[in-house]
Amino acid sequence: MQPLVQAIAGAFQDAFGREPALLVRAPGRVNLIGEHTDYNQGFVLPAAINKEIYFAVAPNGLNRLRLLAFDKQERHEVELTAAPLQPGQVQWANYLMGVAAQFQQRGLPVAGFDCVFGGTIPMGAGLSSSAAVECGLAYALNKLHGYGLPPLELAQLAQKAEHEFAGVLCGLMDQFASIMSQADHVVRLDCRSLEYVYFPFDTQAAQVVLCNSGVKHNLADSEYNVRRRQCEQGVAVLRGHYPGIGSLRDVTLEQLHAHQAELDEVTYRRCRYVLEENQRVLAACSFLTAGNLSAFGQQMLASHAGLRDDYEVSCPELDALVEAATGLPGVFGSRMMGGGFGGCTINLVAPEQVENFLAEVSRRFTARYGRPLETYQAHIVAGVSAA
Repeated sequence: MQPLVQAIAGAFQDAFGREPALLVRAPGRVNLIGEHTDYNQGFVLPAAINKEIYFAVAPNGLNRLRLLAFDKQERHEVELTAAPLQPGQVQWANYLMGVAAQFQQRGLPVAGFDCVFGGTIPMGAGLSSSAAVECGLAYALNKLHGYGLPPLELAQLAQKAEHEFAGVLCGLMDQFASIMSQADHVVRLDCRSLEYVYFPFDTQAAQVVLCNSGVKHNLADSEYNVRRRQCEQGVAVLRGHYPGIGSLRDVTLEQLHAHQAELDEVTYRRCRYVLEENQRVLAACSFLTAGNLSAFGQQMLASHAGLRDDYEVSCPELDALVEAATGLPGVFGSRMMGGGFGGCTINLVAPEQVENFLAEVSRRFTARYGRPLETYQAHIVAGVSAA
């Protein structure tokens, strides 16, 4: 058992006077390409990584949820009532309460339980710590109550918890990746049909390296929901001409260009980015299958340019990191990752060049911003499981 898992199990024993019934690990994720496409029913290409949240959980025989955030050393308790739980003032607790509420809303009673959780996913880095928290508890409650909900339904349940209790109208990618990923594979998810295909990813050919801009982002406070509304505005205009359109996934670039004059300039650029990004995901998967990592990396760089210029969710630190990485020996591609406005860049680097890459990008970043660069070498792991 990993030391952190032991520490969380020990904290459970200290807090509640007994051993946990269940230990669970829930990974964060990277997304190689396909950003802000999921809530537009497009394509994404994520993978779970070895930055994880661990849970110690057990029924408590009380009509209460007793929660302990190991990393914050904060506790929160809430009474269970006949009505589903409602969001409260404690933000971190809302992610857990939201999951319990989703079971209740499905007519699946939740018995009182105790939970200690903590992990290694850096907060605000764009690695989906919130989805890992939601998915880990969803997995635990499903196991404890014997409900037998399938993994995809657990991901959808966790997504709804984020909508209703965190106020972030996210797509399904983060929760899907946390639950459904396979070790040593990336997975292309069609967010309209929910069909998915696994692609082997050879870490001997390319190492996933993350560079943390150090700029914290909170999607609920950012313009994430604004971007979603802008896309919906574009769909509403285009649907006037093409009634069959349900989302940007159903729109072609030709249709968008034909009606550009009816869209304000910002809405047009937001929609154009999404349509082009979907094309990039499909192209990138073809290149991955062919083993052409250089061509795959070019799609990543084009994705970053679109996120920076058309979708406008980058920031100077992210742009500087991509600029520093581009053209270094062994770097196949680089782009900002996640919701934006901070967090990490994702870089694909030839393993023999990783040390040089880290030294050079760190040097340039520190020279520019006067602070050290935090980096992570990510390994692709399986989705949520017992710890």
